[in-house]
Amino acid sequence: MSANQVVVTSLEAMHELGNKLGSKLFAGDLILLSGPLGAGKTALTQGIGLSFGISEITSPTFVISKIHNGRIRLVHVDAYRLQGQSAAIFDDLDLESYLETSVTVVEWGEGLADRFSKEYLEINIAFGSGENDRVVSTTPHGARWLGFDL
Repeated sequence: MSANQVVVTSLEAMHELGNKLGSKLFAGDLILLSGPLGAGKTALTQGIGLSFGISEITSPTFVISKIHNGRIRLVHVDAYRLQGQSAAIFDDLDLESYLETSVTVVEWGEGLADRFSKEYLEINIAFGSGENDRVVSTTPHGARWLGFDL
């Protein structure tokens, strides 16, 4: 395993990883989460929220985005329903107005959210070899994320 890849073996461990990640985040950070349905993207976001003092985070699949107020404001976006749609629909969410003052986490945001900033952390969650195993890997984009590890 490299410094930018970890194996998570339970829902609780995914929450712990998110909490650890959240402790390293600052207002202005953009996180893009990718992975198949059920991989744990929302669970990781719930852990990030816990580090900000936010609970009750659920998947915003049907409302597309939710704003949670905590130690740092968390903007949680699920762009799954926007896949294959015009990028203009994503632009209507007005994420840009929150980027500098919030941590923004976008599920399924590849090719959409990364247009707003050249500085973002891409996190991919894949199913591992065990039934509950998940392989979480990061790809840094921009100087902010150089040398970053989970």
